[in-house]
Parts: sequence; structure tokens; C-alpha cells
Amino acid sequence: MARIVGVDLPRNKRGEIGLTYIYGVGKSTAQKVLDEAGVDRNVKVQEWTDEQINSIRRILND
Repeated sequence: MARIVGVDLPRNKRGEIGLTYIYGVGKSTAQKVLDEAGVDRNVKVQEWTDEQINSIRRILND
């Protein structure tokens, strides 16, 4: 399970939907974050690699 900024993201959701579970992240922000991280929007959260998760964390923390 991916845990980003203290939120456990649902494993069975697509990335752009999963990120919206984080307070303050809407669909458009989620899309921008995934694009910047180089992660396909349609890949499910459970399929993200540790490297992709760390990249998303860095982007959201900046």
C-alpha cells in the first residue's frame, strides 16, 4: 500500500483517482503530479514502483 503525506492510498484505484484521497489534491493536481513524475495516470496504485512513489512524494512535498 502506498502511503503518501500520511494518507494510505487505495490500492485498487487508478493513480489519478488515488491521489485525490489526499486533502487538497484534486483531479487536475493529481494529473499534473503524475505527469511530472512520469507515471501513467491509468496505472493502479498497487502497480507503482517504490521509485515512482518516492518521486510523487518529492513533488507533493515541494
